[in-house]
Amino acid sequence: MNNQITINIVRFILLVMAQIFIFNHLNFFGFVNPMVYVIFLYWYPIRENRALFMFIGFLLGLVIDIFSDTLALHAVSTLTIAYARPIIMRFCFGVNYEFQTFSFKNTTRLQRLTFLALLVVAHHLVFFLLEFLSLSHLLLLLKKLLLTSILTLFLCVLFSSLFKVQSE
Repeated sequence: MNNQITINIVRFILLVMAQIFIFNHLNFFGFVNPMVYVIFLYWYPIRENRALFMFIGFLLGLVIDIFSDTLALHAVSTLTIAYARPIIMRFCFGVNYEFQTFSFKNTTRLQRLTFLALLVVAHHLVFFLLEFLSLSHLLLLLKKLLLTSILTLFLCVLFSSLFKVQSE
């Protein structure tokens, strides 16, 4: 158990540092900025305390906000997907998620990719809706949402394949 806590703390710190020092400074096409720290919410153990998970999700977003100067946009977005994660899991994995014996090992790669994609798109949708605070620039919002989600999803899948995570 202590090993899992240590691993999660190291993941948290490394993803925050990678986001702050590397990915915040990448601007593809002038406006696409990948947000790879979202993968922490994908990697976080399933059976952990939900309130603690939501607090850690909020803290993750808040730390990113402090260093990115984004006025709590990341904090609200990560808190939203931390709250919605069980709903998204139930959608992706069906009734299997409800059982105590659920494990990512027993799911298909497509189910895991769908779960990660929904987490990323939900995070980015909340983030960009709050950033624009208006639907008057709907096409720009959709363009940023689509391109940033695709790039973030690609990088998250790459990280997942490079750093194999122990499944519950």
